[in-house]
Amino acid sequence: MRQLLGVPAFARLWVAAFFGETAEWMLQVALPVYVFQRTGSAATTALSIVLGLLPAVLLSPVAGVVADRWDRRAVLFGVCCGLAVVALPLLGEPAVAVVYAVMAAQAALASVFEPARNALVPELVGVAEVTGANGLMSVNGSVARLAGGWAGGALLGFGGLADVVTGYLAVLVVAAALLAKPFHRVGTPAPAAVREPVARAWVDGLRELTHNRRLWRTGLALVCTSLAQGMFLVLFVVYVLDVLGGSEADAGLLRGVQAIGGLAAGFALATVARRAAPAALLGWGALALGLLSAVIWNLAAVTTALGVYAGLFVLAGAPGVVVGAGTLSQIQGAVVPERAGRVLSTTFAAVATFTTLGALLAGTLVAVTGPALLLNVQAGVYVLAGVLMLSPAREKWRFAEARWPWWLRWRGAASVRDQRPPRDPRGQRPHPRLRRAGDTR
Repeated sequence: MRQLLGVPAFARLWVAAFFGETAEWMLQVALPVYVFQRTGSAATTALSIVLGLLPAVLLSPVAGVVADRWDRRAVLFGVCCGLAVVALPLLGEPAVAVVYAVMAAQAALASVFEPARNALVPELVGVAEVTGANGLMSVNGSVARLAGGWAGGALLGFGGLADVVTGYLAVLVVAAALLAKPFHRVGTPAPAAVREPVARAWVDGLRELTHNRRLWRTGLALVCTSLAQGMFLVLFVVYVLDVLGGSEADAGLLRGVQAIGGLAAGFALATVARRAAPAALLGWGALALGLLSAVIWNLAAVTTALGVYAGLFVLAGAPGVVVGAGTLSQIQGAVVPERAGRVLSTTFAAVATFTTLGALLAGTLVAVTGPALLLNVQAGVYVLAGVLMLSPAREKWRFAEARWPWWLRWRGAASVRDQRPPRDPRGQRPHPRLRRAGDTR
């Protein structure tokens, strides 16, 4: 961890990310509460949450290309400035329609911020250090969740929405100031992108994600974890209020204490586990989260003591962070730098899509099957993701890079290097002009 924070450029990005995420959590907590206070309707509050997911799906083509086509540090700086500008209408007593518009605009800008920031990390620390760097970034997320969520709720309760927005703008200014100066890059910077049409550029990034064999199982595991997370968002509330007989405050407490486990996991990833294989992190993290979830969902028959569940949710926060860090590190290490932004934006779009799908499925089926069955299905989906990542892969053959035909070179090395080449007509051995990966003979 000390070694990573000793890299001035990464340390500055790390601090800027903390202030940016703190500001984001301030509004994420305050605005849905403000909408509910103004309307008294849970449906309108749910709509505000959906507005935070849709831009990631709809703007994925543009967001990824922007992150690859322009300097990523400048993109982050511009997004911070844009977030501050679009939040200004909230300084008065805005109508609910204005709040919706601001939330949609904020989510649209955030859909550019995430892929640009995560694609920049390998350039600042090198690909070999991305797991530790992602661990430190997850520490930021956990602390920002605690600090920003508490600040947003407290300022809304004591002073109103205008005070929340004032604090939000002050924190965001700090983040923008830290991003104003160019970074010194340790890794190889992404080359200047060719000015190809946005649609074609996005399709190239999507091909990178679907043709790269290293990412096939990662993509399937990501679908499973996103579906499980979407189911959790709905079933968690039902479980706490109906099964445990708790209150809304109890639900908030159990969600909040997950950040404590996330902090511990983030520090571990940045220190003792920073050299761990990303696929193993994703696999073991998903497996642990699924098994721990199964214990939690079936424990109500033994006890409903809130303290027991608080401790278990602290533990559950750790594998959740491990899964996120493993996923990012796997993608960052497998994708060519000039397409990292669009691949990451496509990944975030897929996460948002399947999270929404999981939430809709759980919300539709819970009235039919009851929460018990769906809760165990949710835990099983996490276990499935872990098994997918930990199952042994078959040995792969690779093309000798110097002998690739032009049409394979156009597709990019990471898109094809893991494909199995055809065997010779006799079917006895690989063609003599083809070789195994790592074979230097």
